[in-house]
Amino acid sequence: MQLPARDIVREYTEAVFRRARVPMEPLNFEVDWGDQPSRHTAYPAARTVPLPTRLPELATLRDLFTGASPSAPTGWSMTRLAALLRLSYGVLDRRMTVNWNQDVAKRAHFEHAVWGRGTASGGGMYPVEVHLVAGASAPLLPGVYHYDTGRHVLQRLLVGDVSSNVRAGLAGPEDTDSFLVASIRFWKNSFKYNSFCYHVVTQDLGALLGSWELLASALGVPLRRLLCFDPEPMDRLLGFDSDEQSVFAVVPLSWHTDTGAGDPAVPTRAGDGEVTPATVQVGHAAHERSQRVRRFPAVTAVHRAAATAPAVDPAAVLDAAPRPLPGDPVALPEPRLDLLDRPLSAVLTGRSSSFGRFRRPPELTVAELGTTLAFAAAGRPHPADAGLPADAAALTRLWVFANHLDGLPAGGYAYCARRHALLPAASEPDIGMSAFLQQQYFLTNYTMGQVGAVLAVSGRLDAVLDAYGPRGYRILNAEIGAVAQRVYCATTAQRVGCGAVLGFDNVSMDTALGLDGSDERTVLFLLLGRNSDAVADLEYRL
Repeated sequence: MQLPARDIVREYTEAVFRRARVPMEPLNFEVDWGDQPSRHTAYPAARTVPLPTRLPELATLRDLFTGASPSAPTGWSMTRLAALLRLSYGVLDRRMTVNWNQDVAKRAHFEHAVWGRGTASGGGMYPVEVHLVAGASAPLLPGVYHYDTGRHVLQRLLVGDVSSNVRAGLAGPEDTDSFLVASIRFWKNSFKYNSFCYHVVTQDLGALLGSWELLASALGVPLRRLLCFDPEPMDRLLGFDSDEQSVFAVVPLSWHTDTGAGDPAVPTRAGDGEVTPATVQVGHAAHERSQRVRRFPAVTAVHRAAATAPAVDPAAVLDAAPRPLPGDPVALPEPRLDLLDRPLSAVLTGRSSSFGRFRRPPELTVAELGTTLAFAAAGRPHPADAGLPADAAALTRLWVFANHLDGLPAGGYAYCARRHALLPAASEPDIGMSAFLQQQYFLTNYTMGQVGAVLAVSGRLDAVLDAYGPRGYRILNAEIGAVAQRVYCATTAQRVGCGAVLGFDNVSMDTALGLDGSDERTVLFLLLGRNSDAVADLEYRL
C-alpha cells in the first residue's frame, strides 16, 4: 500500500538522520569512478552564444551586510547575468593544495584536477543545471538556453518564445517573459552518494540560490526565487524524465538595456497574454558520459513525494520558526565589519573547503565566530513565495559547538541573531569537546582537534511540512544550503577556514544540544578553524 507523500518524506529524512547508526540502502554500495557522469553537462549539437567573461568588482560583504550596496537598477542585462552565472556556478580556477587528505596525490594529475567554483557543493558534484527561458523582451533571440558551466557559454536548445510553458506551472502571475530555471540531475550526485543523494542536492540548490541572492544585491538588481510551483510543464518543455531530472527553482527576470553611460533604460515587460503552454520541447540531447545510469528507489520515491504541488498555509509558515529558548545570553562582540571588507567577486573566486588544512594554534577568535554568525543569519528568511513579508522569521537556527575558541568556553550554544548573543545549550562533554566531536564524526577527512568550532544548522521539519506539505523538505533544505553559502563567504572574507559536512551522528549531536523531546533537528554542520599558511598550493585563474 502506497504511503502518503508526507509519510514518504518523513521516512526518508529519518533514514538520513540515523544513517550513522543504520546504513541507508543499498548496502555495500561501491562507487564506479570510471563510469561517473561528466561534471559539466553539454549539448554537442547545440549552437553556442558567447557570454561576457570579464568579472566585475562588486560590492563588499560589509556593504551587503549593512545595506550599503548599490541601488537597484530596473532590470537585468546580459553583462550582469553573465557575472551571476560565472561567479556562482562557472569554473573559476584550477586548485591544487598539498595537505594530508587521502586523495591529494591524485589531484596532481589532470584527470583528477579540482576546478574551483564560487558556490559550495556536496562532494564537489555540482548537480544543478541552469537554463534560461528567454521571451520576446530578452536582449537575445527568444528561446531556451542551457548554461554550459565548463565553457561559460549559453547553448541554444530551442528558438521561440515558450515562456508560457514556465508561467503555466507557476502558482501566480508573473509580469515577465524570461526566467532562470534551475533543475537538478540526480545521477550527477547519486553515482557517488546513492540514496543519500536527495538530501545533498536539495542543499546544493539552496547554496546556489544563496549565491544568486548575494550576487544580485551586489549587482544592484532585484531577485526573487520561486520554489512553490508545478514542475511538470517545465520538465516537459526541457525534455526531462522527471524521475531523473526536474526543475526545483524558478527566478523571474526583467530586462533593461545598458545605455553605455551606466544608466538603466526603462525595462521591457511581458504582455498580459493568456498562459497557454506551447506543445513543444527541447530537441537537443545532452551528452551522457556514463555507460550505465542507475536510479535509486529511495531517491525516486522521496522526489515524487516532495514534488507534490504545495498548498501553502501562511499562518503555519510563520509558526514553523524555531521556538525561543530560555537561558542567560552570552554577549558576543559587535560584528567586525572591517573583516568583511572584501569584494564579493574576490570572496567567491577565493572560496574553498578546508579539507586536510585545519591547523592550530593560533585559535579562532570569538570575534571571528560572531561576525560569521551575524552574516550567515542575515540572509536566512526565505518565505518561498507564500505571500509572506520579506522579514518573515527564518525556518532555521544556528548552533555552535565551541571547541578551541579564544574568548569562549568549550560547550554548546544557540545563536540568537536578534540579540547577537549565544544561549548556553550544554556544557562541555566529560570526554572533552574535541574527543566528543571526533567520536560523532564517521568520516576521515577532518581531525576535530584542529577545529575551532562546529556550526550546526537546525530546523523543525515537521512544522515546515505542516506549512508547505511535502515540498517543505526541499524548502527547508534550500534555506539551510543558503546559510551554508553565507558562512563560506563570511569565513573567506575573514581568511578563516571552513568546511561543510554531513558526516556527524545527528542523533548524538541533537542530544548534546538538548534537542531531545523537541521537533527541532540538526541538519548540516560547518567546521571553522585556521588554515595553515605554510603549505604549497596552486591556483591557476581562468
